[in-house]
Amino acid sequence: MARRVSMADVAAAAGVSAQTVSRVVNASPRVDPATRASVEATMAELGYRMHRAARALRTGRTDTIGLVVSTLATVGNSRMLQAIADAAAARGFALTVVTASGRDAVADAFERLHDQGIDGAVVLNEATALARGLDLPEGLAVVVVDAPPDGASATTGTVQTDHAAGARAATAHLLAAGAASVHHLAGPVGSFAAAERERGWREALAGAGVPAPEIVRGDWTAASGHAAVAALPEAMTALFAANDQMALGALRALAEAGRQVPADVAVVGFDDVEDAADYRPPLTTLRQDFDALGAAAVASLVSLIGGDTVAPVVLTPQLVVRASA
Repeated sequence: MARRVSMADVAAAAGVSAQTVSRVVNASPRVDPATRASVEATMAELGYRMHRAARALRTGRTDTIGLVVSTLATVGNSRMLQAIADAAAARGFALTVVTASGRDAVADAFERLHDQGIDGAVVLNEATALARGLDLPEGLAVVVVDAPPDGASATTGTVQTDHAAGARAATAHLLAAGAASVHHLAGPVGSFAAAERERGWREALAGAGVPAPEIVRGDWTAASGHAAVAALPEAMTALFAANDQMALGALRALAEAGRQVPADVAVVGFDDVEDAADYRPPLTTLRQDFDALGAAAVASLVSLIGGDTVAPVVLTPQLVVRASA
């Protein structure tokens, strides 16, 4: 077997001391940026791999973070998992994922992750509501993605999309296109994102002096969007769906009912999933930058792990106008 590349090998090849390589490996600020870049390039060239167990003994850190999520079945959660995994890997952190669908399960997830020696955890979307009010293991840094801002503390950070702003933009777009009113296909009860998108829709209608119609509710799936259309009035001319998957189901149901989009009913979704431009018709939607959300969550967590405080991060989604509205 080939001998494992050591820090001494990297030091010799980079023309620096072993202590300098050690500082680079341990993310010490006491390294000139140009020297750091040279050492990191040499590490990549030689295939140097950090020995996590040895480093954990030296530093008390495992360079492993956890992700607590209620389900990976939804498109948004799976996209966030990929974004967080990519951001963690770019910073040299391993990722441990735990799914937990109930409050007790979330509490157990924190304990299991803490027992495994993780340095911190990201809590994603629906799991944030389950985590609220729990006593976290002492010293565990946590970042919650999509949670009310009052969830922040000295060891907790928040990262979220401004869902309400996106919903206001979607509703305003439909009203500006001539809709007398806008119906809403909402997400499930208990979801912060769903509640915020509903709030933004209501605010936009109120600002235009338009009464809010009764909502119908789905569970983020295309099937629930398809089923929900039957509960909407036939006179409906504009629909804001709380995510693209439910919008996809609604598009199929409208087509089956002989209603054309956007001539009879204009439809706007939320997320801008990878296939949204290939829906029939291509879907007008709000683009969430999942990569930026994942990067912000990991960056905040790494700062908390390092003992720094972090400010809440709020990203604004962008309206992408296509053929459906």
